[in-house]
Amino acid sequence: MKMLEILKRELRGYFFSPIAYVLVGFYLLISGYFFSTFVLSTHYAVLSPVLGSMVTVFMFVAPILTMRLIAEDMKTGTDQLLLTSPITVTDIVIGKFLSAVLVYLVALVITFLYPIYLKIYSSPDMGPVISGYIGLFLIGVTFISMGIFASSITENQMIAGIIGFALILGFWLISWLGDVFTGRARVIFQSLSFFDRLNNFQKGIVNLSDAVFFISVIVFFIFLTIRVVDKRRWS
Repeated sequence: MKMLEILKRELRGYFFSPIAYVLVGFYLLISGYFFSTFVLSTHYAVLSPVLGSMVTVFMFVAPILTMRLIAEDMKTGTDQLLLTSPITVTDIVIGKFLSAVLVYLVALVITFLYPIYLKIYSSPDMGPVISGYIGLFLIGVTFISMGIFASSITENQMIAGIIGFALILGFWLISWLGDVFTGRARVIFQSLSFFDRLNNFQKGIVNLSDAVFFISVIVFFIFLTIRVVDKRRWS
């Protein structure tokens, strides 16, 4: 499949350069700091505060991870070669998207050491841990979909990173607005809040509606990215 070729190409770009190692290392360093600090200071076998901190860290990592995916091709002119080759725009976008998701998944799998550590030395409730990781994966992939969309609308990687972070920050502000307003406005903002839905996962509550919400946002931004790239193909 052509999509797999794009996926392999992007993974080589990540792992044959310092990008993936620096970003994964930074993510693990900060999340490890939060884990060790929380466990040593509280002696609680609870992982939800650590998972919440990992989301905050990835808010900064995701735009950097994705900012080059399409913007770099536009700047170097490689996008024209891809767009005139016998490969669909959908394959290009999804291949690039999945490469970033796999890098994120590598970092996430390494953090499985945290619940393993808790399991060895205490008796944590694994329900919230498992559901918390499901929520962490979904919101992380959502950030990636927003980042790749930002990368598709400019050839400047730095600007793409800033736009990606602004989009993620915007949804964080929506969560904050849900606490400010009352009545119907409060309900609307809470229904659009990433972090209110993430809290359900961290409490051990796996709602199908929350999962569908994240998947819908991911599909929406991937669709927008495909439309932007496809428009460039015919312009």
